[in-house]
Amino acid sequence: MRLLCFSTGAVLLAILLLNVEAVICLSVPDNSSARSGGTPLAFMQRPINFLSTHARRLIPATLRGSNRSASSPQPAPVAGRAFPQQRREGFWFRLRNGGLCMSASAPSALNPLLSDDLFPQFDKVSADHVVPGITELIKESTANLKNLESDLESGVKVPAEELIMRVERMSDKVGRSWGVVNHLKGVKDTEELRKAVETVQPEVVNLNLAIAQSDKIYQAWKAIRESSEWASLSEAHQTIIANEIRDAELAGVSLEGEKKESFNKIQQELAQLSTKFSNNVLDGTKAFSIKITDKRRVEGLPQSALALAADSAKRKGDEKAFPEEGPWLFTLDGPSLMPVLQYAKDRALREELYRQHVTKASDLSRPKEDGSSIDNTPLIRQILTLRQQKAELLGYKNFAEVSCASKMASPKDALELMSDLRKSGYEAAQKELKDLQAFAAERGHEGTLEPWDEGYYAELYRQEKLAFNEEDLRPYLPLPSVLKGLFSLAKRLFDVELREVSPPPPSLAKDVQFFEVLRGGEPVAYLYLDPYSRPEEKRGGAWMDEVAARSKAMGGKGGVRLPVAHMVCNQSPPVGGEPSLMTLREVETLFHEFGHAMQHMMTRQDDGLISGIRGVPWDAVELPSQWAENWCYDKKTMDSMALHYKTGEPIPSDLWEKVLAAKTYRAASRLLRQLQFSVTDLTIHAEGIPEGGSPHDVYKKVAETYLVSPPMEQDRFLCGFSHIFAGGYAAGYFSYKWAEVLSADCFEAFEEVGLDNEDKVRETGARFRDTVLAMGGGRDAAKVFVDFRGRPPRADALLRHEGLVAAK
Repeated sequence: MRLLCFSTGAVLLAILLLNVEAVICLSVPDNSSARSGGTPLAFMQRPINFLSTHARRLIPATLRGSNRSASSPQPAPVAGRAFPQQRREGFWFRLRNGGLCMSASAPSALNPLLSDDLFPQFDKVSADHVVPGITELIKESTANLKNLESDLESGVKVPAEELIMRVERMSDKVGRSWGVVNHLKGVKDTEELRKAVETVQPEVVNLNLAIAQSDKIYQAWKAIRESSEWASLSEAHQTIIANEIRDAELAGVSLEGEKKESFNKIQQELAQLSTKFSNNVLDGTKAFSIKITDKRRVEGLPQSALALAADSAKRKGDEKAFPEEGPWLFTLDGPSLMPVLQYAKDRALREELYRQHVTKASDLSRPKEDGSSIDNTPLIRQILTLRQQKAELLGYKNFAEVSCASKMASPKDALELMSDLRKSGYEAAQKELKDLQAFAAERGHEGTLEPWDEGYYAELYRQEKLAFNEEDLRPYLPLPSVLKGLFSLAKRLFDVELREVSPPPPSLAKDVQFFEVLRGGEPVAYLYLDPYSRPEEKRGGAWMDEVAARSKAMGGKGGVRLPVAHMVCNQSPPVGGEPSLMTLREVETLFHEFGHAMQHMMTRQDDGLISGIRGVPWDAVELPSQWAENWCYDKKTMDSMALHYKTGEPIPSDLWEKVLAAKTYRAASRLLRQLQFSVTDLTIHAEGIPEGGSPHDVYKKVAETYLVSPPMEQDRFLCGFSHIFAGGYAAGYFSYKWAEVLSADCFEAFEEVGLDNEDKVRETGARFRDTVLAMGGGRDAAKVFVDFRGRPPRADALLRHEGLVAAK
């Protein structure tokens, strides 16, 4: 593959404007589909990530005042979990003595969104706080912008470092508070909150446009680049300035008159459409459920699925629901949906849930109770039209070119990689389908395998031919043990320790955990974990997002503000008094998000505009996350976390061998599925919708080349494709495969030194930490890769890991 010159966050404005959700992961198809049996719905088990910390950078930062102690003491920590607990002199001691948080300003007593605390008052925020709080913060940021522009207009020379810090300070506070609102919307959604967001969102868009389109700041950046000061700047500061110039141009700074008015109107409309698209997906997911009382209809389902379905029924009012007797309630939420498609013998039940899933939020969906439509098809048309108009205003041929202006790859580069990968997997995928059809026929299936059949027979095939049932792993993967193993890996590779703080700072759910990340005994970052599915209020998928970025400008008293991250998952919750017993896919999801979190938390960049994930190009940002998944198949790592929740026994060696043998099961089918999504995304943003056709026609046309079995006629997958219509991956979904080439190559560095060679593994881990994780957006992504690997990337490691070429 050819790596282009790295450019950081060119579509930062578009991301924030188009995605009020601003999160790092959404529920979309991903690489787990083949490993889960090849069903098109297998992605639900490990949603792919979408990074919105880039978006937050676009509302950069406002100086918050002095560091003072927290307004009230917190209770001392308590023990009792599977993690090292904070001692009395630890987290809460530092919190009480002003080492962690800035004190809340006086208005925060009335509105928690005005608080300066490092750890937001999540438990106190309500929909009523959103409009007044965000409006007040927008006024503050607008005043900061005017002050800076006034200084620049008066001829005051502002050195590069000062300008960088003032731009970062300009709206950090409103950016962080807007992030709190969006986090609340993602995990505890209500109609009142939606209305509040819709009310204030136009003003947030206006603020971002005012900052991004400030000609005075733009000219100041250009003047520095052309001055004698430029040569003396650090690489990181030169990168920031180059990015700011490019991003301002992509935000329309050079447009004038009617063109600028049109551009800004488009941005407002896109923000509204993005929000509505996301709301429709959530509403479509919540709209359907099916209650089963006949035990024959749930035959084949594992005990874990029955327990979850009975618990769902109980929460809906069936107090006498039990796993063995029912009734059972199934929904379109991932942990409920996937077991049905994978294990249920009742073909009609599989079909009903599958059809409901692939048609949610479409023209085939029922309207809401108030009669309003949740069909996203017209929204897709409007979004695509507006993006094309935006591209033309900026002087680009299409939106795919706009999107890739900030990426490592051009649209042409991306399509070439997708085509090359197709050649590696197409024939193998054809054989996988042929084998599965023959297997199903031997077991009485007549005719063609329908989409709701593939997952079921693929699971039977895996159980019979590979003697592996993923449910056999669940008892060995309770969440507390998995976390302990994950944190042990972080200590082994990066020399950091994660300690749980109990009680945690305020959060939005009782199951949220909070960790202090220490290196050499000193805190370097903090992490929230919200692990469980809550379909009534929480968006599906998994994501990592920032609470605060590492920042010298925002540190106060000459210090550096430490980074704080969210990790949000939707795994199976504890049921019946037992811990959450995870599938291997859920473990991969956890590791994936932790990879993102580590890049956010291990950054050594002190400039907030490029710390952590900020400024990393979209097609490189998935490197740490996809790299982290590989450790789920490392024996030493698995031994540290996979312990039977009742007996404490490790995974039997024969079961582990089956896990490894099943790792690449139906890998070619998985590969093609991902390529299908990527090429559809690029095509629809480069070529648009054919005259007289629909977006679904584009999806099906691409499938003719990239899939070995066509989607069903009623498939409305695009209506739920939040990554590209309500997130930051428009014309950029290919980034997952592009970054997977990088991540596989990086993991190969560990394989080359020997995964059993502890000294070399630690040494390689430290190098990965100090390059890929530490450098953030302050250095060209291609150079960072070479810093770690010693050479440009190659795709052979990915194909080998997928079993598509012979192992070395």
